[in-house]
Amino acid sequence: MPSNEKKHLPRLGPEYYHGHAYVHWTMTIQGRKTGWLRPVFLYKFRELLTHTAFRYAFTCPIFCLMPDHLHTVWIGIDERSDQLKASKYFRKHVNEALSKIGFRFQHQPHDRVLRDDERKDSAFTDLVDYIARNPERAELVTPNGFRQYKYTGCLVPGYPELSLWQEDFWPRFWKTHSFLQKNGLFRAMNEKMNDG
Repeated sequence: MPSNEKKHLPRLGPEYYHGHAYVHWTMTIQGRKTGWLRPVFLYKFRELLTHTAFRYAFTCPIFCLMPDHLHTVWIGIDERSDQLKASKYFRKHVNEALSKIGFRFQHQPHDRVLRDDERKDSAFTDLVDYIARNPERAELVTPNGFRQYKYTGCLVPGYPELSLWQEDFWPRFWKTHSFLQKNGLFRAMNEKMNDG
């Protein structure tokens, strides 16, 4: 294979990324370059993640932006959720923002579709904890200081008050996610607006 030809990572069939799929996405900066991760970029990242989550109907219980890559976990809300399309859309728009400061993603993200046993309570929260502790393992924060890392958070469309480090985060997250699954994003947003 010529050295300039891009290799593609193996991927499951498209049906695994539809509906209520749970997918752990890892997106790496081309050449593992650093210097793009700045507080102002976090706001752009959250804006683009919010638009993507609304458009493709998913929640993100955790994201963690590291100096040369980022992690997100997306959970589909309803049958119209398509995480392959969501990833393509998200990467396109993040790449546009990154290119303005001289960076871009590698040509393909790495993903891991979670099996049923990995979606269960303790296994899933263990995965989120593992992702959240990335800055600790990279010595970007002190031991057990991962909650102070400013580039880790969560995103649930329409619920900016949810914070990954709230004591009651998981019950609130699952209740909200379940409500969105039952009512859909738009009906849920209408009810939220009527509640004030």
